[in-house]
Amino acid sequence: MADATEKSTTVLVVDDSAFMRRLIAELVESSGTFRVVGTAGDGIEALQKIRELKPDVVTLDIEMPRLNGLQALEQIMAEMPRPVVMLSAAGSELGNEMTLRALERGALEFVRKPSGPVSIDLASVREQLMSALDAARAVNMKGIRAPAPPPQPPHAEPAPRKSADAATRVVAIASSTGGPRALAEIIPHLPEDLGAAVVIVQHMPREFTRLLAQRLDAMGQLWVAEAIDGKLLRENRVYVAPGGYHITLGGGAGNASIQLDTSAPMWGVRPAADPLFFSVADTFGRAAIGVVLTGMGRDGAEGLRKIRQAGGAGIVQDRESSIIYGMPQAALAVAGADRVATVNEIAPLITELCVDRTRGIGV
Repeated sequence: MADATEKSTTVLVVDDSAFMRRLIAELVESSGTFRVVGTAGDGIEALQKIRELKPDVVTLDIEMPRLNGLQALEQIMAEMPRPVVMLSAAGSELGNEMTLRALERGALEFVRKPSGPVSIDLASVREQLMSALDAARAVNMKGIRAPAPPPQPPHAEPAPRKSADAATRVVAIASSTGGPRALAEIIPHLPEDLGAAVVIVQHMPREFTRLLAQRLDAMGQLWVAEAIDGKLLRENRVYVAPGGYHITLGGGAGNASIQLDTSAPMWGVRPAADPLFFSVADTFGRAAIGVVLTGMGRDGAEGLRKIRQAGGAGIVQDRESSIIYGMPQAALAVAGADRVATVNEIAPLITELCVDRTRGIGV
């Protein structure tokens, strides 16, 4: 029965290259658990085919004529929401930015397109594509369909950001599949006087973590940037772990510094949240808040347990608003939580906990 269910998962492949459509279709069907029910050469044709064929999952090229991937995605999510995996070509800054915007607007995951028929990365692409399609089978469409608030418009005359003191409190956030969308609903709603440093581990390649930091920086009041090795951790700032590097904190509360390294991946990813969470528990103890958001797998679960054992607080995203409930579910099972919250409740909750800890409540 399970095999029959898996084989019934249908996929529409959308790409403006006939060669790439054939190649992606072959990769999809090679697993034996997905069936390609059709292909489309641009966004307009894709919308027609989705209406006709009603595929379970769509793989969607970013850069296409007539209607590009981002425009098509917005119509798909508005009219006939379903899991969408974005395909992007390597090396295109515009393509990278559009991919990140797609993830914020409801795309489930992205995969780099292979560069040719004998590409040495073909096996890697196939593995990433299968992982993304497997995630699509576990997706919670209610989480995807929950509307994200628009970015806050900049002030006519932006106030200069104040110099920041060394952080005596820290908020550590773990996110993976669905994370960019969740982060866009959390970080812009944190106040500029939060009173804590925020450190984010999002499972992404380097060029995307840089863009993620830039977009989050433009959306809200807090300063956001990729973390830099050796820098002092400062309050009212948000640090995004660079893709390809684990991030940990050394020193102690009030003089903690950022440490980046390229040690072995954990849970198959680098950065992973557990190394950060372990160091946060050791460095900040009761002055720490750990947050586990949507994502596949179990990264962050053991780390959140360490934070809570050290007297820190734990927040876990709820099932209903998680696009993929894997990481939150594992964290709740292993670590428990002080609060289980919807994605829209998390920013006010972080703010409340930071204020309480500033006043000495629970410290």
